[in-house]
Amino acid sequence: MTAAPSVRERAEAAAHAAGVTTRTVHGVAGIAAVVDFFSDVWQTPRSTPPYPAEVLHSLVHAGGAVHAAYTRQGELCGAAVAVFGEPRARDVYSFVAAARTSDRGVGLAVKQAQRVWALDRGARTMRWTFDPLVGRNARFNLVKLGAAGTEYLPDFYGPMTDGLNGGDESDRLTVTWDLAGSRAPAADPPVGTGTAFATAPDGAPLATRTGDTVRCRVPDDIVEVRAADPALALRWRHAVRDVLTQAFADGYTATSMSRDGWYTLTLGNARTQKGNPA
Repeated sequence: MTAAPSVRERAEAAAHAAGVTTRTVHGVAGIAAVVDFFSDVWQTPRSTPPYPAEVLHSLVHAGGAVHAAYTRQGELCGAAVAVFGEPRARDVYSFVAAARTSDRGVGLAVKQAQRVWALDRGARTMRWTFDPLVGRNARFNLVKLGAAGTEYLPDFYGPMTDGLNGGDESDRLTVTWDLAGSRAPAADPPVGTGTAFATAPDGAPLATRTGDTVRCRVPDDIVEVRAADPALALRWRHAVRDVLTQAFADGYTATSMSRDGWYTLTLGNARTQKGNPA
């Protein structure tokens, strides 16, 4: 399988809209710049990066890819790393992706470049994880890309010490992206619909149910909450974890995230591809 012309055109359009060029990175200098970029995004010292250069070089040598996005001035502004999973699954695992928040559209350009690369090598799906409390990332993954949340992983990494996650438990939501498909995300139900069955740490409804649809709310900005009140952030973590772990155990899939921070979870609405990275 190779990327269809429409997929390539979509990737080119995303890069053009963001004002960037995307390419795979192989050399020592290029990978070193990506390593420094990840350190800056995750607010760690450049001397102790979250993803060391030797690791990225090894992954590229093993058949993976480091993608990077550059502005018209040649400045690195986004990057992602992907490796292949089990051959029989024809699955790619994207274990890190980041873009500067000031550069709108860069994240989409990087993911579309990854998509073309993966399809050209016979992949059918791509998986990655993200913090389920970060609503903007959920909306990007589920709505902008059309991926689906397929697995909840409580405290996946154990304690983390970077500037964004320190002090919290590292729950992650696995998303699965059908690379050749174009799943439309579920429409946002009207505000206030459904029967509430859980209460959030702020005293308002956390989760509602309408027929076979479950909705679950996350805070407006968990990074801000975590910095101001770590104990409150942890209460949000546990509250959302309780709802989502039960929903996934019952066969639900996360199919959308509204602008006001509500997940939509539906029964039997997406093909799942579970499993942890190698």
